[in-house]
Amino acid sequence: MWWTRLKALIVKELLAVLRDPKGRTVLIVPPILQLLVFSYAATLEVTNVDVLVLNRDNGHWSQDLIEGIDGSPTFRSIRFTDSQQEVRLAIDTQQVIAAIEIGPTFSRDIEAGRPAEVQVILDGRRSNASQIVSGYLGRIVGTLAAETPAGKRMASGAVTVVARNWFNPNLTYQWFMVPNLVASIALLIGLIVTALSIARERELGTFDQLMVSPLRTHEILIGKLIPPMMIGLFHITIYILAAVFIFGVPLRGSLLLLYGSAVFYLASVVGLGLFISALSMTQQQAILGAFLFMVPAMLLSGFATPIENMPSWLQPITYVNPLRYFLVIVKGVFLKDIPAAEVARQTVPLFLIAIVTLSAASWLFRRRLE
Repeated sequence: MWWTRLKALIVKELLAVLRDPKGRTVLIVPPILQLLVFSYAATLEVTNVDVLVLNRDNGHWSQDLIEGIDGSPTFRSIRFTDSQQEVRLAIDTQQVIAAIEIGPTFSRDIEAGRPAEVQVILDGRRSNASQIVSGYLGRIVGTLAAETPAGKRMASGAVTVVARNWFNPNLTYQWFMVPNLVASIALLIGLIVTALSIARERELGTFDQLMVSPLRTHEILIGKLIPPMMIGLFHITIYILAAVFIFGVPLRGSLLLLYGSAVFYLASVVGLGLFISALSMTQQQAILGAFLFMVPAMLLSGFATPIENMPSWLQPITYVNPLRYFLVIVKGVFLKDIPAAEVARQTVPLFLIAIVTLSAASWLFRRRLE
């Protein structure tokens, strides 16, 4: 009998979400668009850079430096000026992100074996992009320095360093971003769908009918838990297929491990959503509560910035964030064939978070019934 009641509630929840054409559209179209848009737009790569050059040197070494910058695919255009005032204006108005000033004795110093300096002026308002551009320019200058007479003499007995990137040899940004989006968009959809569940019942007036039904409290919670998890697993499947067949991200690990950990991840997310839904009286409050959790969860997950770079007092807060652990699993399964022991180590916190959040939601739900 309990399975018949539970099955009826699960079917009812799925119909409530999928019967409305607008609801179906919201569940399918925005996540796919987010996956496509963020995969190309949310990138930390710096390309199509415009630079300004103030060249006070007439020697061929300064021309070689300019040709090296012009030949780099990172830089879109090079403008030339004879005025430092124009350099200041171009940086102030954000016409360029960097300005390069070559001194009048640049080539002469190189031929004489003396240190030759190049000044690079960067727009500090775009700090991350400026640092990346500075690194690009530093490599170009370093390549030029190795070709100078002094550089060739030093290089004859120098050690050659060859960089090799594991797991992402070509540093393809989609290989990093798409697995992150698999976890992040699943968090978004699972949290929103669950947070609206009980709040929608209250607004539609069906919450009281649910209370007088033969369903017990734990059966109601299980019935509210399973449909969002089914929807979440459906979305994760769509994202995995898109990652492999559209973006060409390699899937080196086990799908079984990925889906097994995804169940616990979605359970922890749904537990948070049920807790928010039990607190909320309206769907508007539920959506605001979901976003109140979701934005800090994204920032504290290691999605964009490493957790190690965060302040020491802030890092312990990330231990209660389910997205932190599932990001490690998703990227590990896709890019490095993460071993089962490491998946289990990252899944245990998800299991604990699911137990705590679902217990808290159950307690709050019973309290509201009383």
